[in-house]
Amino acid sequence: MARLQLDDLTKVFTDDDGGEIVAVEDVSVDVPDGEFLVLVGPSGCGKSTTLRMIAGLETVTSGHIRLDDRVIDERKPQDRDIAMVFQSYALYPHMTVRENMSFGLEESTDLPDEEIRELVTETGEMLGIAELLERKPSELSGGQRQRVALGRAIVRDPEVFLMDEPLSNLDAKLRSEMRTELQRLQEDLDTTTVYVTHDQTEAMTMGDRIAILNDGKLQQVATPLEAYHQPANRFVAGFIGEPSMNFFEMEVQGDQLVHSPGGDASAGEFTYPISTDTREAIGDSVRVTMGIRPEDVEIVGAAEQSRDFDTTVDVVEPMGDENNVYLTFSTDSDRTFVATVGGMRRVQEGQPAVARLPEAAVHLFDGESGEALKNRSLETAEMTEPEV
Repeated sequence: MARLQLDDLTKVFTDDDGGEIVAVEDVSVDVPDGEFLVLVGPSGCGKSTTLRMIAGLETVTSGHIRLDDRVIDERKPQDRDIAMVFQSYALYPHMTVRENMSFGLEESTDLPDEEIRELVTETGEMLGIAELLERKPSELSGGQRQRVALGRAIVRDPEVFLMDEPLSNLDAKLRSEMRTELQRLQEDLDTTTVYVTHDQTEAMTMGDRIAILNDGKLQQVATPLEAYHQPANRFVAGFIGEPSMNFFEMEVQGDQLVHSPGGDASAGEFTYPISTDTREAIGDSVRVTMGIRPEDVEIVGAAEQSRDFDTTVDVVEPMGDENNVYLTFSTDSDRTFVATVGGMRRVQEGQPAVARLPEAAVHLFDGESGEALKNRSLETAEMTEPEV
């Protein structure tokens, strides 16, 4: 177990024309001993490059990587006491499962063969693949191959696990099962882990904390709950959550926000009244982006409040336990926003609906920088108290 620190980590590639491509820029993250950190972001954001620098598979352009305060930037991959699990499994097809799991120990340690055999057997039992140890990879399913790849890393007993989208080749049901298994495994081993994925569901359900990257820059490091309810900026707010947060471009006019599509306030679809506290949070910003999560948009029977708006149901997506309802304002039939309602609630396409946008659930972001000005409070989150 170890504490992993990334200090202003930067990676610059040179293209064929001699130009520079900044893949990772000044990324700083402190991963405490035993934490499960997930690096998440869209394709090309720099998350895999960051992982490869930690592993020693990519050189560091600037910045430092520390393991328990030891700088390891210049160390060879085999000298870093780090084990990596790849997306492609990377198993030797001519070797049995036992031989695949033993290979790293045989090459990098002086352990006797019998001790290696015992370690592999114990790890196989832990992963539920003890009966597969004498098979070849071609005789295994995708989930079994993934367990072998994990086992090969576990037997090394490293200080840090690195995982690069290890579940992306599995079907949806097996991915869900493996997510749970990986969480249990990491808790049992209590090993510092950095996990890369583009799947926000994996990030939200697996990580103690998540680090969101975009265009090589770190946007926010937070717990899943904080990233979802208190995003640092508009990018994080839009990236985390499915369906995505609804956004409205607004102009600040006294104690109200005026929706101004295309920057033309005279063509506003609606005005949104704001409280004194919200007005103070906006400060000097002239234009803001108002956001609200689909589950916070309420569909009510009639307009009774100043934050109730007449809409029309455009599309309904039944999900079983819930329905995603796409709504339009009458003045802009091409612009939709989403409300999530219970699966037993019947909503029909084309019918009128009143959408309520509660101010307590509204997020506001600066129209220029995208930085968060106001997020919903987590103080009202319900906590389940353990029974005594």
